[in-house]
Amino acid sequence: MKVHWDIFCTVVDNYGDIGVTWRLARQLVAEQSCVVRLWVDDLRAFERMCPELDITRDQQWQQGVEVRHWSSDWQPTPAADVVIAAFACQLPSAYMDAMAARERTPLWMNLDYLSAEDWVVGCHGLPSVKFKQVQKYFFFPGFQVGTGGLLRERELLASRTRFQASAHAQREFLWELGVQRVEGARLMSLFAYENAGLADWLDVMASDARPTQLLVPEGRILGDVARWLGVEGLTVGAIEQRGALTVQVLPFVSQDQYDRLLWSCDFNAVRGEDSFVRAQWAARPMLWHIYQQEDDAHLEKLEAFLALYCRSLSPAARVALEGLWRAWNTGAGVAAAWILALEHWPELQKHADDWCLEQASQPDLASALVQFYLNWI
Repeated sequence: MKVHWDIFCTVVDNYGDIGVTWRLARQLVAEQSCVVRLWVDDLRAFERMCPELDITRDQQWQQGVEVRHWSSDWQPTPAADVVIAAFACQLPSAYMDAMAARERTPLWMNLDYLSAEDWVVGCHGLPSVKFKQVQKYFFFPGFQVGTGGLLRERELLASRTRFQASAHAQREFLWELGVQRVEGARLMSLFAYENAGLADWLDVMASDARPTQLLVPEGRILGDVARWLGVEGLTVGAIEQRGALTVQVLPFVSQDQYDRLLWSCDFNAVRGEDSFVRAQWAARPMLWHIYQQEDDAHLEKLEAFLALYCRSLSPAARVALEGLWRAWNTGAGVAAAWILALEHWPELQKHADDWCLEQASQPDLASALVQFYLNWI
């Protein structure tokens, strides 16, 4: 008998929340034989990742997942066997009553934000609040043993390896996006929030001896890029060259396409949570723009990740990479930090691959969730 899952997602940051839950829902269906309903309050944001989605429909099927519009006008709905409140979203009160009314109460989990902080291991899997007789549990993704791991489809790394070994596959994919590689250039992707340090970074790339080809998918950073270029605005397909730097604007692509974009590049600047994890699976040097929080709480999370991610680097390479990430996330000193990081490029390349293999040795998030349910019953 198949297990029925309900995943609830409120779209807060346009793409991060729905990005994680959409990947999870698809993997639970495809690899764990689960029946999944994905409840989303903002179908327009979801449509950017799933162009086949019909935003006018309250119920539809996409890639084996039942997609439901989570509207303010909630209709009575039976509760599932497993209920996931993604990122501490508040479930509809009528649905919580439905959970309590079941003969066998469901497993209720809060799938929390990804963090490398030490306390995550101690809190993962612990009981949280109760609603009537329904117990909620904390479930934390993470990088260490004792957490829920990271989203990773079963064939992901094998597919990536084949793709990166095929110059033809990469060329064909980039051609589909309208990209022709600049000969001898370092190919990079940029997906970030607004950043005061961007101009310095672009300056140093434009004046570099080696050319750089920067691919920028539609997103919040485009305004900063346009200002640096001195143009009124940037639209999909725009190509601008300044010195050794070529900038090209890409459309917002599906998740599978974005994976291949990351795999194609020599370096990836990413943001938030979903693209952050996917860049790690790309096994390429990377730069993370963490989501800014009040009182600079995000910087503590950044340092926690750097402590894990950089621990096996040589002292000099560690200083360089940590300096680059800190500069990018504070918006100051990016140019000098980038020049220093380039001095350690071969080590950073090998390290990205080693880190990917280390993380892949742990159970993936979807499998960990299913195992948690099996242990619970």
